[in-house]
Formats: sequence, structure tokens, C-alpha cells
Amino acid sequence: MSPDIPFPSYLEQKRQLTQWKKDNLWYKEVHSQVTQDVVKRLHNTWEAFKARGFGFPRFKKYGSYQSFLFPQFRENPIKKNIIKLPKIGEVVINQHRPIPEGFKVKGVRIVARARGTIWYAIVTIRCDISVPEPVPFGRGIGIDIGLESFLVTSDNFRVEPALFFRELQSRLKVLQRRASRKNKRSKNWEKAQQKVARLHHKINNARKNFHFQTSHQLCDQLRSSGDSLADMIFVEDIDFRVSAKGFLGKQMLDGGFGQFRDLLSWVCWKRGKYFAQVDHKYTSQICPECGTHTGKKELSERVHICPECGYKTSRDHASGRVILERGLKSVVPMDCRERKLSGNGVLSGVLYLDKCRSRNANSRDLEARANPTDERRERSLRDFTSSQRKVTRTSRERRSRLYL
Repeated sequence: MSPDIPFPSYLEQKRQLTQWKKDNLWYKEVHSQVTQDVVKRLHNTWEAFKARGFGFPRFKKYGSYQSFLFPQFRENPIKKNIIKLPKIGEVVINQHRPIPEGFKVKGVRIVARARGTIWYAIVTIRCDISVPEPVPFGRGIGIDIGLESFLVTSDNFRVEPALFFRELQSRLKVLQRRASRKNKRSKNWEKAQQKVARLHHKINNARKNFHFQTSHQLCDQLRSSGDSLADMIFVEDIDFRVSAKGFLGKQMLDGGFGQFRDLLSWVCWKRGKYFAQVDHKYTSQICPECGTHTGKKELSERVHICPECGYKTSRDHASGRVILERGLKSVVPMDCRERKLSGNGVLSGVLYLDKCRSRNANSRDLEARANPTDERRERSLRDFTSSQRKVTRTSRERRSRLYL
């Protein structure tokens, strides 16, 4: 094919399908809309390659094409745990949940996993209704994601990490060693590769199930007093792909933090909770009590101690409070007179009322700072040594540079 010939359009490739079916009769064994979807995916891949300028589309050899789509159905193809697919027939399935009333089946995508040993039918349903987007309302929580604890909220609620890959790593090592000793492309080699793939699939399912359960647990989280659910959830906008390339790459990939953030946003949308991402910069370096920039911390330093106000808590808890404050500032606009929002993190849903509450909380905070208690005055006098003067001056300079 000459390079001067332009790449054929999507409609031209679809018209060529009829000629290909005349030349190759086995093309007729595949449903027509399935082949059209393959051409559409190829065309979209090529257009994306031309747009970004790199990443030439790779040839899909036998076994690497893992899904195909039936884009439309006249009637519901699922009846009593049996799905009827064109050109394939009736297939027994394990139906997870029934189709709700008022919904119609839009399409079905067949997906293969674990080297073609496990198959899924993903059913897309449609209903002519409009679902409103969740709005900021009620109590908010900030989430700090890490390795020591999977996450810590602004209410100091902790979720311990689950070791999905590392718990089954020894078993995976045995299966991979057995597969490497088989003759390549033999039947025994294929069986060994399937066992490895099924174990990887098991690890992936366990991790995703943990992420779903944790997401719902956060939406159901009560305040320490037990009187209010979490209605707004704020997380950091960290690019976890960068940290996965460091010396803690295995731990980062095993946690699946990017997948958890995506699933959390979907669960929040499904349950009517407001979800937003905030800037991740300096969340572990700013004091949530007074806003002082305390400087960069090493990974081994797990306790936050403010040199200016003396506030002490765990590093992850302090980051969660800073994330919550940034999230509330992003949903409630503030003017120059407002330093920060109310510490309880509860919004009424009315913009002007929330701003008035923010001003009142700010006034009370300024009065408390102007009239400190005896205990706080004694602690400040005791800690105000020559070394502390230097630390305070340095922290103020850093804070001024940060906000400039």
C-alpha cells in the first residue's frame, strides 16, 4: 500500500466488510455488528495515535483480543439465568442482579479473563431519566492515603492496609517457576500459564472487593458522636504512577490507590455523596490548627508537631484535616476577611448561610487567640526558647513564600 494513499475513513472500512465476507466465508459466522465494532475500535485507535503523535497501534494476534460487543438488542436477551446472543445461541450465566423495572438492555460486551478461562457478560442498561449530580451538602471528611495505613480520615478513622499480592506472592512464585520449566507453546505450558493467570485474577478481584467495601464504609462513616454521616469526601489529586516507580513500587502497586480513588468517586456518585479532589501540595507540611508551614518531613517522621502552636497528632491525621479544609474552601467561596471555614466541616447547602457560619467561626477563633487560657500561656512561655525563636521565624518566612 502506497504511503501517499490516505487512510480510509470509518465508513469506507465498513463498506469493505461486505466484500471481505464474500471472499472469506468464515467472516459470516461472526455477527455483522460485532465486526463493525472491531472496525470502529481500530479507527478510533488510529485517530488517537495521530492526535498524540506516538504510540503506533499494535497488531492484535490470536488470544490478545479479549472482548467483543453486541451494540443493540430488540428485546431483553436475559431470561432465567440464560442469555441469548446472536450467532452464538443460549449461554448459561450466573446473573448477579436482576435488571430493574423500566430499564432496557442497550448492549452486551463479552469479556475474557485469565487467558480465556473466565468469561463475563457486561450488560449495559438504559432508562430515559436524568440523574442530578451530587451537590456539596452536610458533613465533609478529608482522606489521606498512604502505606502505613491504607487511609486516615480527618476524624482520625483508620483503615489498615490489606496485602493482596504480597500474601500470595510465594504461591505465585511456585506457579511461575513450574510454568518456566515447561516446553513453550505445549499443552502443559498453556495449562501452567492459565494457573498463573487465574491467581493474578484472584488477587485483582480481592483488591477490587476491598476497595468497594472501603468506599461504602466511608460513605457510611459516622462522626465520633454518632449523629451525622459523611456527605462530602475529599481526596488528594496525586499521580500515583510517579510514586509507583520508586523504591516502594511494589507496595504502591499492591495498594491500587488509583483504582480506589476511581471506585470511590463512582460509589459517591451512586449514593448521592459529593466527591472532589484537592491540591496535594504541602498537605503533610501545614499545621491544620494554625496554618503554619512546618517544613518538609522525612518518611520516617510519622508524628506532626507544630513548633508555633504546639499541636501534636499523627502525620496522616493532620494531612486529612488539611485536605478537608482545602475541600471546604473549594466548595464555599471566601473573601479576604475569612481565614478558614468552620472546623466541624458541616455545610447546610445554602451558600450565603455557609459563608456567614465561616465568618462567625473565624471571629470566635480570633477571640480565642486574643484571650488564651492559662495553660496555653504557660506552655507558650515554656517553649519560647532561643531555638524556638529561630524555628518560628523560619516557619513564618516559609509560610509567606508559600502564600505569595
